[in-house]
Amino acid sequence: MRIADKFTELERKKEKALIAYVCAGDPSSEATKEIVHSLVKGGADIVELGLPFSDPVADGPTIQAASTRALEAGMNPDLYFEMAASIKENVPLVCMTYYNLIYKRGTEKFARDCAESGITGIIVPDLPAEESDELHESCKKHGVDLIFLITPVTTETRMKSILEKTSGFVYIVSRLGVTGERVDVAESTKNILGHIHTDVPKAVGFGISNKDQAAELIKAGADAVIVGSAFVNFIASDDNINGRIEELASELKESCRK
Repeated sequence: MRIADKFTELERKKEKALIAYVCAGDPSSEATKEIVHSLVKGGADIVELGLPFSDPVADGPTIQAASTRALEAGMNPDLYFEMAASIKENVPLVCMTYYNLIYKRGTEKFARDCAESGITGIIVPDLPAEESDELHESCKKHGVDLIFLITPVTTETRMKSILEKTSGFVYIVSRLGVTGERVDVAESTKNILGHIHTDVPKAVGFGISNKDQAAELIKAGADAVIVGSAFVNFIASDDNINGRIEELASELKESCRK
């Protein structure tokens, strides 16, 4: 399913989107497929399937640890695409990874592998829009959305160029720093939402972990909330993983329906 189709479907229902992140291969490929099923069963509309990298500079300790566990369990790009192709959930799958892995595989091959395995979008936190032409063209050729990030310090000029290139949705980083759970919603995030004028859906991530934060961001103008570390923490706990993931996804999705 394409990302745009999912947002169109949600618009008809007058709902906003819950985007859930999971690190592929943590703790195993088979477990990841079960986790994705639990996320979707709980209400996730889009699943970010992280392709683990040894130096995930945008991620905090929780997802860094998940990447390490996945790599130690043997996850690599070949296995990643095999696993993605085996996921049969009726939601868009988005690859979140780092440019080193894309560059090594080749932008053309990476975009083609995404399309052939059912991945419909790519997020690359360490790839500036100004340096993305090669990957951008490969993604356009294979019908894969390339999703860019806007941060609290993105200038108006850069924001305009990012919005011209991004498709699927624009990823709004809620605060400076790395991924990880936070106790509140930064006021700067609400200000960013008010300053972004685009037809592309606005998705907010980094630091969202509960239904109250999700509801606050939806009220401020977000079209989607992105949650990762809160789910990954359950995976690390190794205690009723799928039940707890489904329950949290259900709570978060409820905030997206109001």
